[in-house]
Amino acid sequence: MNYNIMLIGFMGVGKTTVSKELSKKLGMPEVDMDSYIVEHEKMEIKDIFEQYGEEYFRKVETNCLAEVQKSKGKIVSCGGGAVLKDENVKLMKDGGIILLLTATPETVYNRVKDNNDRPILNGNMNVEYISSLMDKRKNRYLEVADLIISTDDKSVVEIVKEIENHLHKMTKNS
Repeated sequence: MNYNIMLIGFMGVGKTTVSKELSKKLGMPEVDMDSYIVEHEKMEIKDIFEQYGEEYFRKVETNCLAEVQKSKGKIVSCGGGAVLKDENVKLMKDGGIILLLTATPETVYNRVKDNNDRPILNGNMNVEYISSLMDKRKNRYLEVADLIISTDDKSVVEIVKEIENHLHKMTKNS
């Protein structure tokens, strides 16, 4: 493929899980941006946040995204806040299809509640906070997405099949 499939969405919607399965199904290499950043910085994301702050993390995220976008034919699982910067969206759109995965705040909470590696949720691990943060980002996600898939009450196999069907229609129509 001459483009990358960029998975975006709030934390806990299934980006990493879906990207791994989509990678197997389509035979495309998968890049998890959070893992890429950890490898690049040689420290965990929560430690980057604690030691350097969110602004530093976002700069690293943009630089790593630019590196990943230098070649095409990959499935890229982006961090939940990656689309907040215009520069990142431009990088994603340049040779990429932006696929938004969505889920309800309750689904997200149930998926992330036992995970301590979500620095944005530290001290705020509840449905109300997740819902308010999702509301703040919702319009941004919707305005940049080329394709939107809900992950609520679906298996990863069902989600990947739905994505494949949409990609087939998109490439057929272009």
